[in-house]
Amino acid sequence: MIRVELAKLIRRPRVWVAIVLLCLLPVIVAIFIASTRIVPPPGQGGAFLSAVLSNGLLYPAAAMAIVVPLFLPVAVAVLAGDAVAGEATTGTLRYLLIRPVGRSRLLVAKLVALTAFVLAAIVAVLATSFVTGKVLFPSGAAGQSAVTSLSGTTLTGSQIVLRLVASLAFITISMLGVAAIAVFLSTVTTSPLGATLGALAVLVASELLVTLGAASSIAPYLPTRYWLAWVDFFRQPILWRDIVRGVGIQAAYVVVFLGAAWANFMTKDVTS
Repeated sequence: MIRVELAKLIRRPRVWVAIVLLCLLPVIVAIFIASTRIVPPPGQGGAFLSAVLSNGLLYPAAAMAIVVPLFLPVAVAVLAGDAVAGEATTGTLRYLLIRPVGRSRLLVAKLVALTAFVLAAIVAVLATSFVTGKVLFPSGAAGQSAVTSLSGTTLTGSQIVLRLVASLAFITISMLGVAAIAVFLSTVTTSPLGATLGALAVLVASELLVTLGAASSIAPYLPTRYWLAWVDFFRQPILWRDIVRGVGIQAAYVVVFLGAAWANFMTKDVTS
């Protein structure tokens, strides 16, 4: 079943369109920065953008800071919202379950396919932004691969790679929280658009509450609160507090909403 879902993922044009668009945005931003030499001051705009003019090795991290807050979650919500509701809309869900495929196995296969999409999208963004950074920006003073961390200390090229891998893992976990919410809503409704919009509404509300002082008591428990905590991997030493909290919060959302999706789907009367 997992192979079937992965094959369906590969064959869907919208998957490739989403990945291309995710890769294209950082490229466009890089072209504007390289041509104008204008970047946001340190502490403003996307993380790392103020440093890429002096070292293009940081552009993959800057690219992730561009796509993670909005564009990647939207892509994940669209695919996850279609996971079950899309099958019901096209009339294929009942036929899938007629085959010797348990509902639990189907949900696991859907989750694996969503995880594969997130990993593929992030790796594609990192790869294209690495090439973009090498082409449009210098690679460090005197050809050195070392770069300056957000703490002002030096990181070697190998350290940057390791921290990008750690960031990839953290962002994947964060996006699985989005996927869990959308998959749950996908089991509640037969409308993929409704499930997607519902998940996006949760994320927009979370973003608004995170910035609202009056909601500070619940802000640490909101799904988007620690999305950008991966930036702390690029400090020296690494600041683990928000990273650990972010992983814990997303794990809780994954467990709760996937559990709710499983419970609802197992008792759902599938008629289409």
